[in-house]
Amino acid sequence: MKYSGWPDPGELVVGRVDEIEDFGVFVDLQEYEDKRGLCHISEVASGWIKNVRDHVSEGQTVVAKVLDIDEGSQQIDLSIKDVNDHQRKDKIQEWKNEQKADNWMLLAFGEDVDDETYAAIANDLLAAFGSMYEGFEEAAIHGEEALEETDLDDDEVEAIVETARENVSVPYVNVTGYVTLECASGDGVDVVKEALQAAEGNGEIPEEVELEVTYVGSPEYRIQVRAPDYKTAESHLEESADRAVDVVGGHGGSGRYHRDREVEAE
Repeated sequence: MKYSGWPDPGELVVGRVDEIEDFGVFVDLQEYEDKRGLCHISEVASGWIKNVRDHVSEGQTVVAKVLDIDEGSQQIDLSIKDVNDHQRKDKIQEWKNEQKADNWMLLAFGEDVDDETYAAIANDLLAAFGSMYEGFEEAAIHGEEALEETDLDDDEVEAIVETARENVSVPYVNVTGYVTLECASGDGVDVVKEALQAAEGNGEIPEEVELEVTYVGSPEYRIQVRAPDYKTAESHLEESADRAVDVVGGHGGSGRYHRDREVEAE
């Protein structure tokens, strides 16, 4: 998918060097239809430049900053030197992600999907998530629920979710917390064991969530959760601790949840 409009001043764009002259470099903008920019020699690299070809080559993919736009003369002024390494890396990754999302769109709606339908669905995802890639990623994690706020119809939602779950590598986050469990009764050891089993979910943790409880030093236990997003991870972490605290509390003991270790490591 390429945008039909114009980039904004200050925007970072991905381009391919298609012509080099003594005075600068012409760049074909990869994200925009029929848009070409000029990077003057003074904006190619810092310092004095003897030969532009020492810094860029034809066919090279570059990230440039949009300095100015003159729609009347179809002129887009670019700067390559104003983009630092971190910005370049992030922008290239963003561009690659959108290329993946473009392929997923074709898988979801067919190679022969008409431009109008494609654009309508893509714009819906852009409006809701900021990028098509983010939309597919959310659909892979949360299913149809992720697309509830869009204007997509049921068939379109189903196609996106099915394609996302078959093709998107879901990112995972890890969170850690601790629970202190104490029970002074005669069967205190068994009570704590029961509490730890409850903390681990008794086999009822969703497939997309990994939860592990380990001993770190009496009376403290570590709870580690791996989940598709922070909200889900934090929720399961707190619920795990609550289950354990309820068990020991029900047997006359005490327990509490805390995010940081309180028992010093040996």
